[in-house]
Amino acid sequence: MPVYLHAARTIVPETSYTQDEAGEVMLRSLDPESRAGRLVRRIYRHSGIEKRHSVIRDLKEPADGNLFFSKEGKFLSPSTGTRNDVYARESRPLFVAAAKAAIDASPEHEAYDVTHVITVSCTGFNAPGPDYFIVRDLGLKPEVRRFHIGFMGCYAAFPALRMAQAFCEADPNAVVLIVCLELCSLHLEPSEEIDDILAFSVFADGAAGVIVSAREPGSKGALRIDALESTIAPDSESDMAWTIGDKGFKMVLSTYVPKVLESNVKDVVDSVLTPSGHTMEDIDQWAIHPGGRAILDHVASGLDLAADALDTSRAVLRDYGNMSSATVLFVLSAMLDDEAVKEDDHILAMAFGPGLTVETGLFTRV
Repeated sequence: MPVYLHAARTIVPETSYTQDEAGEVMLRSLDPESRAGRLVRRIYRHSGIEKRHSVIRDLKEPADGNLFFSKEGKFLSPSTGTRNDVYARESRPLFVAAAKAAIDASPEHEAYDVTHVITVSCTGFNAPGPDYFIVRDLGLKPEVRRFHIGFMGCYAAFPALRMAQAFCEADPNAVVLIVCLELCSLHLEPSEEIDDILAFSVFADGAAGVIVSAREPGSKGALRIDALESTIAPDSESDMAWTIGDKGFKMVLSTYVPKVLESNVKDVVDSVLTPSGHTMEDIDQWAIHPGGRAILDHVASGLDLAADALDTSRAVLRDYGNMSSATVLFVLSAMLDDEAVKEDDHILAMAFGPGLTVETGLFTRV
């Protein structure tokens, strides 16, 4: 029984800043002529990002009680608890807005059809959590089954899709609402470490909602879920990690990650295509998680892709940055709305996260 991703919609906070402005924020707390200062300027200039969104409103000027910056522009290093309080407050309306947008975008489904809600986030915690507020604020049936996937990182949309597919295969009447939301900017903490500089140069805030069910797609079309696979890159555990510190969550993003992906990505793609009888030549569209410009460059090199093969992923990176688990859904959402993506096109989607974990999905546009 085929299962479909029927609709995907994205939401970002109102506040945005250019990549040049983000670089200036980092330089406020560093010696501009130090090695770290020079790295910030070079990395931000060549990031492939033009704009990012954030729930932090005092990046440009003091606001919200000067949470992150004093009136003099000094970074205040708020505690993890303070940051998480902001997450609890700011995430709720964004989760609900993304959920509503996904339901509204799927003419085959109404709010009362939803049987399962899966929320995904690794940038904050609160209970009752976002799954609860989506059900309550949107007036979904109180008996809706709720699940939350936490702290898995940038690849977590794929475990959520795998759960949704299993629910729909077990119950043909199941309608699963998935919402991924990350407020990565809440964990900003100026640092002279290159891993920190790399992480803060790409991460941003955003949310995406999708509807998954076994119902036949309507006139707007959908993506049929053909295969979902997971693997772990060898000898890479220390290259990407996500931990909780006293001053926010800390990302380890090694400069080796793009090279590790380049060395392993061809085998990963073959592992998902071979069981379904496909080869790389059958893939019409590539929905690669834009974790950063270097990651996209090295994945393209490892797969020997055409120069324009990752244009959609690069556009998401340019306009939004890396929003962790939500980002690959931004890419799939763009493809669902793109008239250039034709019926029967095969789409290979991929995301990467701590471990180094690689998640892959094969979809067909219907």
